[in-house]
Amino acid sequence: MKHLLDIADLGPEGLKEVLDLARAADPGRPLEGKGAALVFQHPSARTRNSMEMAVVQLGGHPVYITDAEVGMGTRESPADVARTLASYHSLIAARVRDHRLLEGMVAASPVPIVNMLSDAAHPLQALADLLTLQDELGRLEGVTVAYVGDVNNVARSLAVACAMAGVTLRLAAPDGFDCTDADLKAWSAYGAEVTLTSNPREAVADADAVYTDVWTSMGQEEENERRKKIFAPYQVNDALMAAAKPDAIFLHCLPAKRGFEVTDSVVDSPASRVWPQARNRMHSARGALAWLLAHADG
Repeated sequence: MKHLLDIADLGPEGLKEVLDLARAADPGRPLEGKGAALVFQHPSARTRNSMEMAVVQLGGHPVYITDAEVGMGTRESPADVARTLASYHSLIAARVRDHRLLEGMVAASPVPIVNMLSDAAHPLQALADLLTLQDELGRLEGVTVAYVGDVNNVARSLAVACAMAGVTLRLAAPDGFDCTDADLKAWSAYGAEVTLTSNPREAVADADAVYTDVWTSMGQEEENERRKKIFAPYQVNDALMAAAKPDAIFLHCLPAKRGFEVTDSVVDSPASRVWPQARNRMHSARGALAWLLAHADG
């Protein structure tokens, strides 16, 4: 049984297959007459809409389930939630606060488990990022991406995805908000070309794409005011974009806190590709689900 908890679960060959499936004009209907459970501990506009439509396009019926309905990890164990939902559905996707909940589901699930977001990883976003880079730049091999800001779940999955796709990644983050030794060890297993710096201009210099995310993720709200001060020099604005290649594109996983990690003048500029990137959440999710269902028997 294949599962998708992090982008590394695909491997380089699987990653290529998923991106190809995401572009397929006819992805088939492997979920015809079947259900897909979508469990949300965190609400999300893009994730819910992209996943529901991906399931529909594969012929299935998506069922949106809130945390109040399952109480995963409180009222019922992740393993028991997985066993219950697998009684009705052909796959389970979950957006969780704690990555360990997903691991508990995988241990008991007879159907594929998909990570729609956890504190550790965001594989579906990384797939959409690569799809967007490939669409907009015409290639992945040899592309340089500068990620500016908090090295969070989005950045970690992006790092692994870039490593497997031949993309060079530069990370610019304040001390204490950059990657860990464990991150570097994991990325190096894929031959990652990751440059670490605390200087955003150094990261952005001659980059093909500039990427940022919110400075305060869900669950970190009490740190918001402190983070605003620390991350202020990492704002992606016109001056920072000017340090990248003249035809560089701007990416953001959204929602954006306009005026903080990015200015209106950048997110609304001709360089911005945030809306194609958001649309690619649906296409990449469809590709990932099709790939998992094709490998459902191992």
